[in-house]
Amino acid sequence: MKTPFTTLCYIESGGCWLMLHRDRKKDDVNEGKWIGIGGHFEEGESPEECLKREALEETGFRLEKMRMRGLVTFSSEGWGTEYMALFTAELPGEYGALPALPSCPEGELAWVPVEKVETLNLWEGDRIFLRLLLKDTPFFSLKLSYDTEGNLVETALNGEPFSWM
Repeated sequence: MKTPFTTLCYIESGGCWLMLHRDRKKDDVNEGKWIGIGGHFEEGESPEECLKREALEETGFRLEKMRMRGLVTFSSEGWGTEYMALFTAELPGEYGALPALPSCPEGELAWVPVEKVETLNLWEGDRIFLRLLLKDTPFFSLKLSYDTEGNLVETALNGEPFSWM
């Protein structure tokens, strides 16, 4: 059984974020969406250890400069609750700007200019935390609740009702 604890990271290089188009896994709640890289914790892992392992598995990159930016709680009818440690990271100098990307078993990896990320097929709640990242918001707690159709029905930032509108 998978743990409800996950990581997600947006890796920056050359004004772009590394994005993953989820189109290869069966029964994937993220199918067709663009997200960062990351995944479920394994037994005994810290958030940083989980992220380093997932980054290596999905991209081949060894992350060193990571910054935990927030905790995101996803609540969804039919999918349960997930607690996600949200990170940003820079690639170590050895990779340079926009390194080549390997094949990923979960989907297509692509470098996307930061200003174009919002044009991708994203979860509505992801748009909120991506804006918080871009504003360099201090460490935050964000709750995102979805209905069975995948519609965002409730948001809370640091325990208070929140709307980006």
